[in-house]
Amino acid sequence: MPKRPKLAHLLAVYVAALPVLLAAPAALAAPHEPPPPAAAIGGERLGLSGVQVAPLAGAPALPGGLTGQSWIVADAASGNVLAASNPHLRLAPASTLKILFADTVLPKFDRNAVHKVADAEIQGIGAGSSLVGIKEDLEYKVEDLWRGVFLSSGNDAVHVLSHMNGGVQQTVAEMQARADALQAKDTKVISPDGYDMDGQLSSAYDLTLFARAGLRNPDFRMYCATRDALFPGAVDKNTGQRGSFGIANTDRLLGKYPGLIGVKNGFTTEAGSTFVGAAERDGRTLLVTVMHPSTYQKVYDETAALLDWGFAAADKVTPVGHLVDEAPAGGAEPTPTGQAGGTAGVPAPPPHPSPTPTPQAAAAPAAAGDGGDDGLGPAGRLAVALALTVGGAGALVLLRRRGRPSSG
Repeated sequence: MPKRPKLAHLLAVYVAALPVLLAAPAALAAPHEPPPPAAAIGGERLGLSGVQVAPLAGAPALPGGLTGQSWIVADAASGNVLAASNPHLRLAPASTLKILFADTVLPKFDRNAVHKVADAEIQGIGAGSSLVGIKEDLEYKVEDLWRGVFLSSGNDAVHVLSHMNGGVQQTVAEMQARADALQAKDTKVISPDGYDMDGQLSSAYDLTLFARAGLRNPDFRMYCATRDALFPGAVDKNTGQRGSFGIANTDRLLGKYPGLIGVKNGFTTEAGSTFVGAAERDGRTLLVTVMHPSTYQKVYDETAALLDWGFAAADKVTPVGHLVDEAPAGGAEPTPTGQAGGTAGVPAPPPHPSPTPTPQAAAAPAAAGDGGDDGLGPAGRLAVALALTVGGAGALVLLRRRGRPSSG
């Protein structure tokens, strides 16, 4: 019978294993938690839990009864964050992720270019997706495809444009690279259309960065402000003429809230309701993002209430943070508390990053079940240490994480 290891030997092995344990994420933070205040992009207060606002004398009170799990009010020109609640909380973004898709892909194609859709380009779309009604073997102008994205939130339009861009995976990689360049560190992109996917997350802060960047593009601004349009339909077998049908913007505030520019709404089972809105009044443009309120209608009601408050309070509060600028080219480290530039309107567009794919894992903190580069989560590291402690190397079982779901 083998001798049992002495206590001193066990302690020595345990101490040797400590670096493995210490490599685990601090406090084993869940992926939905905001970053620690010191690391929060845009300022320390934006990493704190709960409502953050710094009113001056005469400032109006924030709207009562807000139910959004996360929201933010920011000035598009200065980048000043007027108020926020859990803005770095990582949540499922739903179709508001299409803002990042458009900011990434929209500059690449002439709006008048014509594309014939292949059947493969509209396959692999998630069950229950919103669709504009694209058909294979028919030609569409690029501008029609973008209307399908912005008005109908059509995942079929997103997939066709993604295939034009080199494929779904290529587009996802470029979106992640664009998010990184914008310092949107809460965002993990897995599907280009925002369809519910395990580990796909963003935050109110990041979605606001995407909207601010997108609105610098006149075409983006035009599409998100379009209330209705005619979309190309099928060819009539009798006349040989191609028909069309009407589509309307699913943004319920567009045309109803004074000065609303757009931007994008979203809803999925996982995300609930999300909305990013931009409105202009007296020369000032405000951005408001609301994520996961208690009901579908409240995402619009709470956005409108926060816009009203923002316009009334803009000169009567001290900013609690800032929307950061795009990271400098050349791989420089982001500035967590960097002030955004611009003096009037929305600043001029910076150059887009190279479309070269970058590893998605480098873009955001690891999601639940993601063990990082070694393939082991915190529990795996603990198992290693315990197995070493009891001297049972043969008892050590390495559990590899499951692969992520397809983005198609």
